[in-house]
Amino acid sequence: MTPIARDELWVLQVLDNAITLDSGDVLVGVELVGAAPATAPVNAGLNPVSSFRDLAREQLPRLLSMAQRLVGADAEDVVQDCLLKAYRKFDQLQEAAAAPAWLTSILVNCCRDRGRTRARQPVEIDFDQVERFSLYRKIAYEDPFPYSNSLHLDFLAEFSRADVRAVLMRLPEIYRIPLVVVYMDGYLARELAEMLHVPLGTVLARLHRGRKLFETQMWEYAEQNGLLKEGAR
Repeated sequence: MTPIARDELWVLQVLDNAITLDSGDVLVGVELVGAAPATAPVNAGLNPVSSFRDLAREQLPRLLSMAQRLVGADAEDVVQDCLLKAYRKFDQLQEAAAAPAWLTSILVNCCRDRGRTRARQPVEIDFDQVERFSLYRKIAYEDPFPYSNSLHLDFLAEFSRADVRAVLMRLPEIYRIPLVVVYMDGYLARELAEMLHVPLGTVLARLHRGRKLFETQMWEYAEQNGLLKEGAR
């Protein structure tokens, strides 16, 4: 596993601080149509439609919050896709305790599928330049808040939750998904590897590159949106 450098750790705080997002009043415009799922242990003895509705209502705010960070304005559509697929596969859910991770896996793959459908030319990224960039050192060198006693934390404080989402949406989906699922939603890298059906090493590499890209995009976003001024917020 590629270790996280000390000067990278601090910037991950901004992801922790942005995980609570408005879920809205969505409860799902999903029509549960077609054949009902076969009864599984998780809903044994219960009406499977009713059982699934209860699960969907319970998990909806979390799924929508995650989807907002993964696909932005398409979040509601992706959550509906996720719940429709989950309903059709409800007989595969064996234990109630596994439901959150099971739904997360379906959601992540719905987001990935949507990204593939919309993909045009892949974005070319100079990773040699990205690897050389350190947001920690950049802030220390540029010293945007010369009267600050906590320069780096003050830089993070300029970013609202909406700003963090905007920075995340600048990242290619292949790197955005690992950052959101691991650093914002608390899943292990190996769990994400299982969700995406890729080797653990692939997820670890995407996490490393995603962190470096997130740093570069935070600085660019701050420059472009006037956040490098004391009292900008």
